[in-house]
Amino acid sequence: MAEETIITTTALTKRYGELTAVDHLDLSIRKGEIFGLLGPNGAGKTTTTLMLLGLTEPSGGQAEICGHDCTREPIAVKRITGYLPDNVGFYNDMTGRENLRFTARLNELDPKTVEARINAVLERADMTYAADRKTGTYSRGMRQRLGIADVLLKDPQIVIMDEPTIGLDPEGIRELDILIRRLAVEDGRTILISSHQLYQVQQICDRVGIFVKGKLIACGPISDLARQLESEGNFLLELDAEPRGPELEALVRGIEHVSSVTKENQTLLIRSDADVRGELMKALLAGGYSPLLLRQRSGDLDEIYRRYFEKAGDTHGRETSTAKGKQPLLGKRGAVGKDGKKA
Repeated sequence: MAEETIITTTALTKRYGELTAVDHLDLSIRKGEIFGLLGPNGAGKTTTTLMLLGLTEPSGGQAEICGHDCTREPIAVKRITGYLPDNVGFYNDMTGRENLRFTARLNELDPKTVEARINAVLERADMTYAADRKTGTYSRGMRQRLGIADVLLKDPQIVIMDEPTIGLDPEGIRELDILIRRLAVEDGRTILISSHQLYQVQQICDRVGIFVKGKLIACGPISDLARQLESEGNFLLELDAEPRGPELEALVRGIEHVSSVTKENQTLLIRSDADVRGELMKALLAGGYSPLLLRQRSGDLDEIYRRYFEKAGDTHGRETSTAKGKQPLLGKRGAVGKDGKKA
C-alpha cells in the first residue's frame, strides 16, 4: 500500500519585489514522517513555513495540507496543524496549566473536556510535575516542552517546529528528540522541523530537504543523499598514516583521480572523483607508510550538507553546517501580545 502524502507543494513560489524567496518548490511529505528543512539564513525555509500555515500568500504555485489549499482554506489548515515557533511565548506570571487554559479558550475547545485534555497533553510532554508553577521560573527546555503541550491541545495531525532544540543543553536535546519521535511513531503525527542543527536532524529525521537561494537542491533520506553524491563521483576519504609530513601529502596528491588534499588536525581529507582506496593503500605500503586510518566519509550530514552547497555553487551554507550552538537563522514572524504571548 502506497504511503499517504499529507503535505504537498507544486511550483510554490514567493517573490518580494525582485527577490525570489521560494522558487518553484515541489515537495511531498508523507503522513507520520519527520521531515527536516535545512538551509542558511534567507534560503526559503521560513517563507515556505509561512505559506504552509496560510500566513502569507504565494506569488505562484500551490500548497496543500490534507487536501486543503493553504491559501484559500487557511482556517481548515490551522485546525489540523500545530506550530511551535523558535521562541515560545507564555505569560510568565501564569502557571503552565493556566497558560494552557488560555490557549484552550482561544481555540474554543469544549469547556467540559478541556481539563482532561490539558492533563493529557501535560503528561505527554512530561510537564505534569511543573504544571502549577509559574512559567517565569521555567528553563528553556521546560518552556519548549510546555510549547509542545500547547500545540497538542487541539490534537493536530501535523506539527511544524522551528528550531525546536536551539539553546538546549545536550540532555535537553535528547529528551526533546525522544518526545518528537514519540509524536510521530506512537501518535502518527507528521512532523516538519526547520533547523540548522545538523546533528539533531541526522538523529531524528526520516528525510531531509536542503534549501539554497529559494531552491530545494536535495531531498531524501540521509543515506540516499550520501549514495547519490558518491554515484556522481563525489568521494571524500579520511587518511592518517605514519610517518606524517609533506612527503605523505605529496604521495597522496600524485594518485590519479585525487582532486584535493587538506588537513583536519592530523587527518588528511582527500577529495576525488572516484574511489581511490585501493590505489591509495598500494601506494602507502609501497612507500613504507603505516596506515592508521583510512575511511570513506559519506553518511555524515554535515559533510553531505556542505557538498550539496558546493554543487549548487554556494559556499555560504558551509559555516552554518559547522557552527555549534549558533542562534536561529531567521527571526519569527507571528504576532505577539503582552509578555510575548502568541496572539
